[in-house]
Amino acid sequence: MFRSSSCHTIDDKGRLIIPARFRNVLKTEDDYGIMVSIKDGCIFAFTFSEWKAIEDRLKTVKTASMQRFKRFFLGNACPLTCDKQDRVLIPQNLRSYAGINKEVVLVGVLDRFEIWAKDKWEQEQKIMEQEIKQEDVRVEIASIGL
Repeated sequence: MFRSSSCHTIDDKGRLIIPARFRNVLKTEDDYGIMVSIKDGCIFAFTFSEWKAIEDRLKTVKTASMQRFKRFFLGNACPLTCDKQDRVLIPQNLRSYAGINKEVVLVGVLDRFEIWAKDKWEQEQKIMEQEIKQEDVRVEIASIGL
């Protein structure tokens, strides 16, 4: 599982070094790399086995809105292999969507990690700080024992 967050930089060629705690998860897979796509203003990164499970679930949805979502999510998906320096090359179109230039934050979200432009991540945290004050959000969080 992916947990925690940390700040990193992307080099001029668009390469990102995968942090050790995430590498440990990725190296348990048959292929060393990630499957990425875009959603919610950031880049979602999955193990290849988790991605296969996502594809299996997406095969079952048939509504018009889910068909559009599949085109968007799967159409922007890309497999990335880690090189010998534990880096992945993030395609320009994904970096543009996420507003990523240099500084990024990698955020572990259990079944995936997310790659955020640092300024967008700071905005996201401010939004959550406000939302957590709302009663319905607090109740929902409390419902899982937190």
